[in-house]
Amino acid sequence: MSTVPEGTTMYRRADPAANRSEWHRYYSPKRSPHQHAQLDLLGRIQARRVLEIGPYLGYVTALLDNAGYAVETLDLGPRQFARPDVPHHACDLTTLEPADVSGFDAVLCCETLEHLPFEAARDVLRRLHATGAAHLIVSVPWSGLHLWLAVQLAPGWLRTALHLKWPNRFRAFVPEADPLGHKWEVGYRGTSLAVWEGALAAAGWRVRERIFTTPTRSVMHLCDRAS
Repeated sequence: MSTVPEGTTMYRRADPAANRSEWHRYYSPKRSPHQHAQLDLLGRIQARRVLEIGPYLGYVTALLDNAGYAVETLDLGPRQFARPDVPHHACDLTTLEPADVSGFDAVLCCETLEHLPFEAARDVLRRLHATGAAHLIVSVPWSGLHLWLAVQLAPGWLRTALHLKWPNRFRAFVPEADPLGHKWEVGYRGTSLAVWEGALAAAGWRVRERIFTTPTRSVMHLCDRAS
């Protein structure tokens, strides 16, 4: 594991136009509500030092930094953004040494663990608990029954959006061919919501709140450290 000190310049896309294009592609109206849900849940607990796992291009990192949190990031490789210039830990989650990232009030781990085999994700939950953090905010894709409807009506303007997801509890999830793709999702056979929440409990986390984000169709949990 390596820790990159504050002030160290990290990787940025060489082509500014390509960097902007990727920002607009990834942080789309579909994903933005999910990013803000993370900040909303964090605001419901007493936390100052936050470890953000899987920051990608730094959108949530910037929100946390400007909100006044002392945030550090962790990812498999170097930090992929230059600002905000926060400390970064480059390591493999499956071999994370809890003592190397101790002292945080909360860990933010969203849309990350589904990229690992399910048993490896369970082990990571235990490792994060061993860091001593009091809170965990975690989200993974949700493939259960989900219906969301929005209607916007204004003078000369009518807009509707419908998102419907049928339950997959009788189907087995087929891992994506990409080595970094999804290995499982909550809602499929063998990884039901009850199984996932059982994994959280077995790792020492007590669920305080559960929300479903739309239109990303993810399930997000705010967890406290179980006594």
